[in-house]
Amino acid sequence: MDSSTLPDLAERFREKGIKKVKLGGVDIDGVIRGKYVNLEKFWSAVDGGMGFCDVIFGWDIADVLYDNARVTGWSTGYPDTHARIDTDTFRVIPYEPDTAAFLVDFVTEDGLPHPACPRGLLKRVLAEAASRGWRVTFATEFEFYIFRETPDTLHNKGFRGMTPLSPGMFGYSWLREGQNGQLCQRLWDTMEAYDIPIEGLHTETGPGVYEVALKYDEALRMADKATLFKTACKEVCGQLGLLPTFMAKWSHDLPGSSGHLHQSLWTRDGKVNLFHEDGAPGNLSRFARQYLAGQLALMPELTALYSPTVNAYKRYVPGVWAPLTATWGLENRTCAIRAITGGAKSTRLEYRQTAADINPYIAIATCLAAGMHGVASGLEPPPPAQGDASVASEHHRALPRTLKEATALLAGSATAHAILGEPFVDHYVRTREWEVRQFERVVTEWELRRYFESI
Repeated sequence: MDSSTLPDLAERFREKGIKKVKLGGVDIDGVIRGKYVNLEKFWSAVDGGMGFCDVIFGWDIADVLYDNARVTGWSTGYPDTHARIDTDTFRVIPYEPDTAAFLVDFVTEDGLPHPACPRGLLKRVLAEAASRGWRVTFATEFEFYIFRETPDTLHNKGFRGMTPLSPGMFGYSWLREGQNGQLCQRLWDTMEAYDIPIEGLHTETGPGVYEVALKYDEALRMADKATLFKTACKEVCGQLGLLPTFMAKWSHDLPGSSGHLHQSLWTRDGKVNLFHEDGAPGNLSRFARQYLAGQLALMPELTALYSPTVNAYKRYVPGVWAPLTATWGLENRTCAIRAITGGAKSTRLEYRQTAADINPYIAIATCLAAGMHGVASGLEPPPPAQGDASVASEHHRALPRTLKEATALLAGSATAHAILGEPFVDHYVRTREWEVRQFERVVTEWELRRYFESI
């Protein structure tokens, strides 16, 4: 941090009555791992950084230690890694008004991004975009189901028989939004105060399911906001005795929860949308076509980065809006990439393969890196899909249907290693291989019901 800005930050602390600070960094699964520190500790770390146990890159989403990680482990003794506070992420937690919040970057001893740090990955990819003179903007949409449960009731029920916020299929329901107005208003106002402005909020089709659209921003700030939104949403709901889930598919009887990514690239000054060209087919520029061609070409081998959980692939079934093929189309929601071709300001690409379980840093970095690969390679996309794009064909390549298959494709992708860096991809592949092994050894309730008595 530039020491000249320290007095300004100290003055903001005084103005807002800050008494403590919450620091957080994001792990490979998108979970914010953090802690409170007192002001003395914060000011000692704000310039030079601080130690943070690197076990956060050595265990999974359930805090179980990996047996195959290289970046840390029993062999290294799980030492501290270096955490650098990003003062540009300063916020005041709305429901803890005397508490400042900052995100951190995990870096190596020589100041380079830690090979397992998702935020560091995105910053590296964005630096490449900036070197080409491009400004990158993203927006995020999340669908999430809300239940009248608490962590205690959820575990006591064994994650079965949960009560949704409201019953029935009420997509875009003015009525349900009004009936749950206290929740909607609390979410809206809290996120606004938290510098995570909401562009739209509405019910989706399903009991107690909502969709939020976060207002577009520069890519790194968008990833920060998307990550913070998920945690803040859980905290706000908890204050009302509610519990949301961002699982991709929590019930086989109901639609899954998407996590779409809108994106566009601009000139460095932000004045010219590089995706728009008057008079081109659909007003979509050659640059945009090359960009989406890169995403399409790499989509199967990068799927594990977009769909990081075993559960994500339960969403890939016909008839529930999740794309099954590597396709694009003009205003076609059955495709993996929907080109939205409006005016010079609104033309963008919507990446629809992703679900609500994404790690926003990894998904945005992967989208951008794949798109830049398409531009650098001068790729051209296949013809846009017409009608239902879910059936595989010559121009509609099928996407992997399991995390095991997707991880094998990623492990064997020379291009993925090149555009995202070998250390990160190696670590990520190891974590997904671990995730698959944990799933494969579990006896499911479905198996018990199907085989226990009759076989």
